[in-house]
Order: sequence, then structure tokens, then C-alpha cells
Amino acid sequence: MTDTSSQPALPDRLSVNPRSPHHVEAIFEHDIGITLNGKERFDVEEYCISEGWVKIPSPKALDRRGQPLLVTLKGTVEAFYK
Repeated sequence: MTDTSSQPALPDRLSVNPRSPHHVEAIFEHDIGITLNGKERFDVEEYCISEGWVKIPSPKALDRRGQPLLVTLKGTVEAFYK
């Protein structure tokens, strides 16, 4: 069982990358899940609920810093604590 009183509210936009301005360290102390169009995704790097998109890493393409390029998928996004 999880204690929901100690969990911070999930933001509208969140990123896994610590260099992003949308990264909140306190959120990642808990296990969260993301669904896109009713299907749970395990490879989400960033999401925005109000705009309805998630970003997932490209399988092979890298940017100039060696990080995977992010592909944007659109749909109904829901975030929740597991």
C-alpha cells in the first residue's frame, strides 16, 4: 500500500532529465506511471497532460550531445502513482 498523504501532487508537465526546467526530484522518490490513450507506457522521458503529448527516446538516433532524440506522441495522457 502506498501512503498518498506523503506524495507530492503530480505536475502538468514533468521530465526525467535533470537538466530540464520541468524536472522535479521529489516526484521521482515515488514510483509513477504514465498512460497514453489508455495504454501504460514504460519508456516516457517527458509528458504534458494539458497539451496531450509524451516524448519517448528514438531507438537509434542520437543528438549532438550523445543523448537519444525524443519522438513526440500525441493523445490522452494520464499520470498516476503506482
